[in-house]
Amino acid sequence: MSSISFSIPGPPQGKARPRVVRAKNGMSMTYTPDKTVAYEELVRLRYKAAAQGFRFPDDAQLAIQITSFYPVPKSKSKRVQSDMLAGVIRPTKKPDCDNIVKIICDALNELAYKDDAQIVVTQMSKYYGKVPKTLVKIMEVSAKCT
Repeated sequence: MSSISFSIPGPPQGKARPRVVRAKNGMSMTYTPDKTVAYEELVRLRYKAAAQGFRFPDDAQLAIQITSFYPVPKSKSKRVQSDMLAGVIRPTKKPDCDNIVKIICDALNELAYKDDAQIVVTQMSKYYGKVPKTLVKIMEVSAKCT
């Protein structure tokens, strides 16, 4: 298997920054927000269902394509909604592309591949869609010398 595709239902989410909490004793503690933890677990579950135990080799060079579909705001006019679904108007709102890539790639560490450092090509796109979701495709990149 040289590529795996899967979808993540729901609106796209980005990786949230770790939070630091200071205790009364002066010590500080860092934690990952619950929403990030839950989304990373959803990404892992969807990958496991599609991959059926497959993992890319530890020395593989990988490419990842991520396409996120944002919900169309109901408050927009029918014409604007139509332009959004046709791709004429694309989402320029949060989460940012880099945070979407980060949450998905981090979630797949030690599951789809040894480490996301193996990813040498990234393609990220944002669209509006009737059904909010994120499509992910991971594939091996052949080593070519030019």
